[in-house]
Amino acid sequence: MPNKLTLDKSFSLFEEAQRLVPGGVAGIRRPYNFVPGEYPIFFDRAKGSHVIDVDGNEYIDYLCAYGPIIIGYGEDEIDEAVYQQIRQKGFCFSLTQPIQNVLIEKLIEVVPCCEMAAIVKTGSDATTIATRVARAFTGKTKIARCGYHGWHDWCVEVKGGIPPKLYEDIIEFHYNDLDQLESIVKQNATDLAAIIITPVGHPLAHEVEMPKPGYLEGVRRLADEYGVVLIFDEIRSGFRCSIGGAQKYFGVTPDLATIGKAMANGYSISALVGKKDIMSVLADKVFLSSTFFPNSDAQIAALKTIEILQRDNILEAILEKGNYFGRAVEKVVADSGLPVNFSGAPWMPFITFPKDETGLYKKLRNEFYTQLIRRKVFLQPYHHGYICYRHSQEDLDYTVKSIKESLDEIKSLA
Repeated sequence: MPNKLTLDKSFSLFEEAQRLVPGGVAGIRRPYNFVPGEYPIFFDRAKGSHVIDVDGNEYIDYLCAYGPIIIGYGEDEIDEAVYQQIRQKGFCFSLTQPIQNVLIEKLIEVVPCCEMAAIVKTGSDATTIATRVARAFTGKTKIARCGYHGWHDWCVEVKGGIPPKLYEDIIEFHYNDLDQLESIVKQNATDLAAIIITPVGHPLAHEVEMPKPGYLEGVRRLADEYGVVLIFDEIRSGFRCSIGGAQKYFGVTPDLATIGKAMANGYSISALVGKKDIMSVLADKVFLSSTFFPNSDAQIAALKTIEILQRDNILEAILEKGNYFGRAVEKVVADSGLPVNFSGAPWMPFITFPKDETGLYKKLRNEFYTQLIRRKVFLQPYHHGYICYRHSQEDLDYTVKSIKESLDEIKSLA
């Protein structure tokens, strides 16, 4: 059994941070979202598929900064393009730089639903402006939602500080349950502005789901039948499932889509893209503005990232790696005989432990992820991982071996 990691610097920095920042670090990165006392809290640097914490421990990283790292950390070609923009032209101005038009032309080329686009910074920016646009276009108020869509008032899971009136017109439905959605649409048809859904299901802390045959087509049919704007939240699936996102991969085109994360391999950018008639409300009916939305550094990074994805067949390679990894882990999980599930292959691998009445699943989960992090494999107990281009065959094989060893270690608990 590997020894507990030395994490003294991480813990010391966290103690200091709690005097400076509420909670020490941002919500999803707090220790209770991992295994407290076993996982690092501060990283120092990264390259390729590996990250190194402040204590010098090096890990194979499958969290990929929660999704933005599609190629790898520290990609010289992307960084150099950004450096050149900063050195030669600058990136933050009172007016817009022409690179905006070049990037949006590229988005129109590769994303099926994209006829126009609005560049913003985060996934929450994009999903929130998507609902505002849908409401302005339809003149209706209610939104049917499925999935995690960010931290803004209308969609955040933790309701502290948010008056109920700010989300009372939001109706949640379950992924892959077309009958439930149809019932919701029929009951609210007169005032339903939009359906927003993650085309790949990734509910918080639960197994990743792929769409059942006909499900996304059925969602599209309901939107058409009842005059509802269909929004695909592709913040995670965009530029990962395919260059055109899950909508391209599964062959179902929404009216609007949000994209981000993998779009610029770590630089802060996202976008709302969609059909011209709907997007056009942003010209005069809907307000959207920010000091930093037009910054060109991330736009340059996005263009270079998309160029590399296309030029080097990056997503085909990731699909191959993800399928290999998925098959290998599925066999290890099946052979273990333990109450454990593997989901999310080929793009978003996730190892979960189904709930039981005794609470055994919590012990199994904590011990499994303790064993895994001690073997220097960085996965998260409550959030799916990702496969990036720089994950080598050696990385994948070592990880499969580590998962098997970690499952073997917890058999005595079951």
